[in-house]
Amino acid sequence: MSKRDFYEILEVSKDASEAEIKKAYRKQALKYHPDKNPDDKASEEKFKEAAEAYEILSNPNKKSRYDQYGHAGVGGAAGGGGFGGGMSMDDIFSNFGDIFGSAFGGGFGGFGGGSTRRRRVNKGSNLRVKVKLTLEEIAKGVEKKIKVNKYVNCKSCNGSGAEGSAGHSTCPTCNGSGQVVRVANTFLGQMQTASTCPTCSGEGKIIKNKCQSCGGHGIVKGEDVISIKLPAGVSEGMQLSVSGKGNAGARDGIPGDLIVLIEEIQHEELIRDGSNLIYDKYLSIPDAALGTNIDIPTVDGKARVKIPVGTQAGKVLRLKGKGLPDINSYGRGDLLVNINVWTPKELTKEEKEMLEKLSKSENFKPNPSSKDKSFFSRMKEYFESY
Repeated sequence: MSKRDFYEILEVSKDASEAEIKKAYRKQALKYHPDKNPDDKASEEKFKEAAEAYEILSNPNKKSRYDQYGHAGVGGAAGGGGFGGGMSMDDIFSNFGDIFGSAFGGGFGGFGGGSTRRRRVNKGSNLRVKVKLTLEEIAKGVEKKIKVNKYVNCKSCNGSGAEGSAGHSTCPTCNGSGQVVRVANTFLGQMQTASTCPTCSGEGKIIKNKCQSCGGHGIVKGEDVISIKLPAGVSEGMQLSVSGKGNAGARDGIPGDLIVLIEEIQHEELIRDGSNLIYDKYLSIPDAALGTNIDIPTVDGKARVKIPVGTQAGKVLRLKGKGLPDINSYGRGDLLVNINVWTPKELTKEEKEMLEKLSKSENFKPNPSSKDKSFFSRMKEYFESY
């Protein structure tokens, strides 16, 4: 199923300010909060959907990429490919809990808890990889399998960092909440403040017996083979994010993301211009004068094109729909064939005599008509047609 537009989800316009976006997200998240809608899967999905929209639109860089490329620019192709849409409840509570202030008993505690305190959840760092694609792969979309060196969960302790099932215990300082609450008497009355527990660093538990394999971190260096589905129409410099495929988070934490940077492998014959492709074709003087049939390379193979009699240098032939697909599914570009007439640099004696004889013919004297437009005029007309 296709993703909904992020602006539509938060019910804001594209020129909405940061404050307006934040306010709109708070409204949507409070409406679909799991404490307000217990055991309601539909509300839970809308709650996650709003958080994902806010994550993108509240970040200037991500918002800019989304405005330019749509979902593929920040989270891959809408409706598939494993990009985006991977936010868990822990992600949301960890990153956006402070937006809600005193709502639901003083803030986000945990999923469905409504607690005034919330435990810290470790998040793994993001990884960045470069993926090189040919024009043929860009035209059709492709699935790539890449091997990455990264931090993975320790198999000995299953990522907990503790040796055995009794290797850790509830923090005695915060009783597992991850925060300590202090009450101070002031002239305004009692003031209550909460801060991260200094004993467990906000995790709510302490390790009694550290895992010997990972030293209590819950993660070790390893490698992983990751399958990435890249949508058709991506371009040089575009970044896509694969949720949850970065470094594992310490001690049962949340994994980071894998950031994929697109690099294009230059085609031997075709030049890319957005979703259009450009090909320079050289014709001999006889072929340009007499007309001929030629084969043009495309991303799908070869295309047979008829060259009319009397074709002039600079003529642009348009092969509609033979370019690249638009990443936002707005159709497909064209293949523009720029015709050049090749003039030989060296001639034999017989060839010179033949051309000297032809040069005296009226048909070989330049006589452009009003229909023979310049190259720039033809290109201007072509782009004005869009």
